[in-house]
Parts: sequence; C-alpha cells; structure tokens
Amino acid sequence: MVRSAQNSRPNLLDFTLEEMEQFISGLGKEKFRARQIMKWLYQKDISSFAEMTSLSRDFRDSLSRISRIYRPEIVKIQTSRDGTKKALLRLEDGCFIESVLIPGKNHWTICVSTQAGCAMGCKFCLTARQGWKRNLNPSEIAGQLIALRQGTPEGALVKNIVMMGMGEPLANYENTLKAIKILTSDFGAAFSNRKVTVSTCGLAPEIIQLGKDVCINLAISLNAADDATRNKFMPINKKYPLSALLAACRKYPMPGRRLLTFEYILIDGVNSSEQDAEKLAALLKNQRCKINLIAFNEFPGSGLKAPAEQDVQAFQQILIKRHFTTILRASRGADICAACGQLSGAQTIH
Repeated sequence: MVRSAQNSRPNLLDFTLEEMEQFISGLGKEKFRARQIMKWLYQKDISSFAEMTSLSRDFRDSLSRISRIYRPEIVKIQTSRDGTKKALLRLEDGCFIESVLIPGKNHWTICVSTQAGCAMGCKFCLTARQGWKRNLNPSEIAGQLIALRQGTPEGALVKNIVMMGMGEPLANYENTLKAIKILTSDFGAAFSNRKVTVSTCGLAPEIIQLGKDVCINLAISLNAADDATRNKFMPINKKYPLSALLAACRKYPMPGRRLLTFEYILIDGVNSSEQDAEKLAALLKNQRCKINLIAFNEFPGSGLKAPAEQDVQAFQQILIKRHFTTILRASRGADICAACGQLSGAQTIH
C-alpha cells in the first residue's frame, strides 16, 4: 500500500512521553509542552489540534502541518445478553480488529488487541484461523481505549486493561511496550500498573525482558501440563517447552502479594480429566501463582468441546485441595463471539 502524504506525518498517539519530549524539543519548544499534549490526547480525549487550547494558535497550526492525530474508528458495537460489548474497529489501512468491554461491579474492563490476526496457531483460538496480517502500532493499541471512551458510555468507566484480544502481545514487543508506557504514564492514560495485564502464549525470552522493562501483571496461557499435549494445541511449545516457559516465569518479578496468573482452557477429552489436574498441580508446585480455569468457548469448525460442568468443578477442587488459588472464570459475551478465543475481526455480525 502506498502511503499518502497525510499518513507520512507522524501520529502523535504513537509517541511515549520521552518520544514526545524529543519531538517537541526538535521544534524548539519547551519539554513541558509534551506533557500538555499527552494530557490533551489521553486524558481529555481530544481529536484535533484546535482543541489544545493551552497551546498557542501558531504552535497548534505548526503541529497540524507536520503531525497528525489518528486512532481506530468504531464501525460496529454488539451487545451480549450478559452486558458484554464487542467493538469492531477499522484501522487506517483498512484492517479490522476487535475490542471487548466486560462489565464488572461498578467498573468495566477493556480487552484490547495487539495484532491484526495472529501467527501463533493455537488450535482452540478463532483468531488464529484468520492468520497474521500485521502488528498494531502503539496508537492502535492504546487508541482502542480512547476510541471506546469517546464512543460508548461504558468506556468512561474502564478501570482495568487486559491485552488478551487479537494477537500475541509479546510477538509485537516494542509496540506493546510503548502502549503500556503510554497507558501507565501520569501524563498519558494514567492507569496504575496494577490495573494492566498482558497475556502471552509463552514467548520465554520476551517474558524475561518484559519483567526488566515494566512492572505489570502477567497471565500465561498454559492449557496443558505436559509438552506432548501442549505441542498439539500450541505450536509455540515446540520452541519454548514447559521447562523453558516456567523458568522464564520464575524470573518474572511480581512485587508484594501480586501473583502470576496461569490461564487454563479446559477442553473435553484433551486436558480436563482429574489426572490432568493432578499433573497441573505437580507442574506448578513451586510457582507463586493463581490459576484461572476457562471452559472452552466453542466456535464453528473447531471440532473441540467444553467439558461437562461437573468435570470442570472436579478439576477445580483438586487444585484447591493442593492449595492453589483457583478461579473458575465465567466466559462473557460468548453469544456474540466476544469470549476468550473467539475474536476474529470479521466485518459481519456473527
């Protein structure tokens, strides 16, 4: 695709605070102007330079000539029977992604995407079937929050951010890291790092690096307690088997009472037996963690099924008896394909 003259101008929403300061200094302006601009973009959610009234008109005109402000555009919003909302968003180049707003008690959680499509190939995930199109820029990751704050009444009530949407966040490491810095900056979206969670299928080197670069919550999509099973459903395990993955997890810093999260999708006849629960307990014996159990969210063509409710509860009880904090996570928005593993970026209503 040939980039237009407009698209050749840098998007200010792609800049971290440090990059914004460098950009502004290069224009001969004081660094504190960068903080003002970041607040306009991420705390007042403005969409034009004319709205930045703390800047002089000449400076605003200059910025509009050499830079731009662009965030994802909401195309469609679907509402689930349980109140979950799924947004289809169009990107500047015509790609589509999805974000999900999940209701909680007196707050909402936003689940954002980090890639258009996904290259990880997990067999239980509908996103993987779309293939990989491209990485999202920081403005497209953090911009999902801004777009939904502007476009929905629920967006203003978002208190938690989970990077569990389309794509593998750590396969788009630099842009994901920049988005995290923007979202947690006092002059950006100003979220506490305790309120931001990244989920990964298991890129071991990037897990270690993330722990060095930022201090946020980490969730590991585990889904099997042995390499043979995990290899069948998660190709990444052939590159980073369980021994390498857990070694990386032990190096990830979780300060205070915060715990690493292991997410385990229960699939009937695959990983949901009582023996599987015993193996999982043995695997995680020396790991400070909590375990989220998720019954598989079925979608057409997967060939996989969720286990019976009594099997899910039996699995959970074994882990609880082994002294693991084990939560059965209710899937939200399954009727509109907004639940875990169901996002696709499809342009039609499911």
